[in-house]
Amino acid sequence: MTQTTTRVLEPSDLGAALAVLESEPVANAFVTSRVQIAGLDPWRLGGEMWGWYADGQLRSLCYSGANLVPICATPEAVRAFSDRARRAGRRCSSIVGPAEPTAQLWRLLEPGWGPAREVRANQPLMVAESPAADVAPDPQVRRVRKDEMDILMPACVAMFTEEVGISPLAGDGGLLYQARVAELIAAGRSFARIQDGKVVFKAEIGATTSQACQIQGVWVAPEFRGRGYSETGMAAVLRHALTDVAPIVSLYVNDYNTPARKSYSRIGFREVGAFMSVLF
Repeated sequence: MTQTTTRVLEPSDLGAALAVLESEPVANAFVTSRVQIAGLDPWRLGGEMWGWYADGQLRSLCYSGANLVPICATPEAVRAFSDRARRAGRRCSSIVGPAEPTAQLWRLLEPGWGPAREVRANQPLMVAESPAADVAPDPQVRRVRKDEMDILMPACVAMFTEEVGISPLAGDGGLLYQARVAELIAAGRSFARIQDGKVVFKAEIGATTSQACQIQGVWVAPEFRGRGYSETGMAAVLRHALTDVAPIVSLYVNDYNTPARKSYSRIGFREVGAFMSVLF
């Protein structure tokens, strides 16, 4: 019989954890990027990494922090992770990950953790390895400078509130969110078209590894929507990402956002899977 066990990983487990994470570089980019920077120490990582072992070999992971994220999780591993999550109680603001294991995890946790504020069951995962030749990048989309933080921040807050349904300024007054925005600007991964002191288009390259990176926070000011700024702006960010960051660029989008999906397809993205998000 197969012997299985689940435990919190320690810094000495880093090599084995990275082997699991890097087996699916696109789907796992968010967690991989954090682990590569912070290791597995919970204080530095911002949460625990749970490992599921079968016959002594690490097969599946689950990141438990601000998000609960199943990683390369088999059905047996998901059941083990759900048991641990129930015992610990809900500490996360969302469950997010590949659609199938995330759906199973939510089915097991919903009786105790529900109801969720919102469930987004199908969020197509899209990737691009080269830009489309027939969409010209917006030449005015560029890296945001550190002295433009005050210009960018209102656009970031508007994007987050639109996308998530709550303001990132709630709770701590937005200190953590502002720190993350500043971090992306400092790293040269925040891009925008700024016109007359106002953000017209913005997006960030969030998670980054040597194998893949993820674009996030795509937003166009309401008064400029419908003019093609999202498409040409994303084409510019995609070129930056492919040139400077990683050979594969990914993003995930809500299935009901048909205009965005078509726009991303036109600039070179294709659908390769699906994510799911449960928001509390």
